[in-house]
Formats: sequence, C-alpha cells, structure tokens
Amino acid sequence: MSPLTEEVEVKELDTVQALVQLLRSRSYEEIRQRMYDSAPGSNWWLACRTELDIRNGEQTATALVAISRVLDRLCATTEHFEQLSETLHQTTGEVRDLLRGTHETGRRLEIAVYAAIGVTLVQLFNLVFEIFSKRR
Repeated sequence: MSPLTEEVEVKELDTVQALVQLLRSRSYEEIRQRMYDSAPGSNWWLACRTELDIRNGEQTATALVAISRVLDRLCATTEHFEQLSETLHQTTGEVRDLLRGTHETGRRLEIAVYAAIGVTLVQLFNLVFEIFSKRR
C-alpha cells in the first residue's frame, strides 16, 4: 500500500470515530434513519452501523447480566424447593408412622372395650343369677 492510501484510510477512520462520538447522544431511530439515508460504505453509514453495534452490544451485555441474576435466583429457589420437598417427605413418613400407631392403638382400645363389655355382661348375668337364686 502506498503511504497516501494509508493516510486517507487513517483520516477516514478518524472521521468515522468522530461521527460515532457525535451519534452517542442521538436516539436509536435517528441513527437508523441517518444510516438508511446514507450510502452503504460511506463514513456516515459506517459510523451509524458502529454506533448501533455498540448499543446492541451494551444491551446484550445488560440482558446477559439480568439473565445471570435470574438464573442464580432460580438455582437458589430450586434448592429451597428441594429442601422443602425433602422435609415434606420426611414429615409425611412421620405422619404415616403416627397413623399406623394410632390405628394399632385404636384396635387395642376396641379389644379392650369388647373385653370390658364382656366382663360387664358376665357380672350382670352373675348378679341376676345371684338374685334369682336367693328368691327360691
């Protein structure tokens, strides 16, 4: 390359950088409109394209940070739900065991009530027998 070509490219690059700085304070729509109004490859078109790429990169970076934070929260929430489900499983097992014990105790109580009723009936019959035997 000739020194003249390199010098022109450096000046154009400086011009594009200056235009990019000028576009920093402009709105997205204004930059897009100026880009569409300029010929592809022109300094204005390159500056608009560069500024839009910079802004899109910044938005992408911001979105990635937000997504990372959300994923961290989701991981923490998932761990919390796993702990809760484990606790629920243990508690359900304990309640099941208590219900089994209650069922067994209820069965024993039922047998005890039947025995008490039987003993009461035997004593009642014995009392009736004693009363009738004394009358004769």
